[in-house]
Amino acid sequence: MRIPVVLLASQAFLLSAGVASAEDRQYPWSGDWYLKVGATGFLGPEYEGSSKTMLQAAPLVSMGKVGSSVRFSSRNDNISYALVDHVHFRAGAVGKLIFERDEDASDDLKGLDPVKFGGELGGFAEFYPTDWMRFRAEARQGIRSHHGVVADITADAFTDVSETIRISAGPRLTAATSDYFDAYYGVNAAESAASGLGTYDPDGGIHSVGLGAAINWQATEKLETGAYAEYRRLLGAAADSSLVNERGSRDQFLVGVSATYRFDFTLP
Repeated sequence: MRIPVVLLASQAFLLSAGVASAEDRQYPWSGDWYLKVGATGFLGPEYEGSSKTMLQAAPLVSMGKVGSSVRFSSRNDNISYALVDHVHFRAGAVGKLIFERDEDASDDLKGLDPVKFGGELGGFAEFYPTDWMRFRAEARQGIRSHHGVVADITADAFTDVSETIRISAGPRLTAATSDYFDAYYGVNAAESAASGLGTYDPDGGIHSVGLGAAINWQATEKLETGAYAEYRRLLGAAADSSLVNERGSRDQFLVGVSATYRFDFTLP
């Protein structure tokens, strides 16, 4: 079992926007908060586009302000800062950490330039058209790891089958610009000579479409456990890459379990 150093934010990191009041000494961070910490274990691709899977593990960390209008969160959500937070609509800033991808992750990547440690920053928006559905969109600019723009669009229907068990499922779509695809799927002449893969110069477009599902169980007031599964089909520039065609697969599967524990605290 290989344990990569990956930080997964299973829920949004929420902050209520506001201005400090000199009279009541209330600040944007004042109030009741929660911190959730835990871990997840999952079976997934060795790298994005791989045909091989491996057992992996990662920590789960999330933080939120009690009383926020968020009613649903997904493991696909990245760390978010809510500037607008209403009952049916939320929007703000979003960020994602990206960890290095090199030949240590898989022999398939030997001869290819590594993807550097970095991140993505951008914005998100989500709304609830009904009490049982959420739509969310994120657009993020790459920093250091790549110089492209990545957009994720998800929809999740969710329902509580009991007071402690919630199930959810919905479609996913990802698109990106050519700079993103070049970092993860491009193969220049030097890389081709070193790796044996055919040269490939990708354009931008749709990256993948898929479907995800999860079940969460509130074991106690503070302990939450869950199981999830996801399938994605690589399309466009990702699917046409020589890395995917010659060594990988367009079909990407992931299944895992998770557990988190909540700590409550108050900030003045």
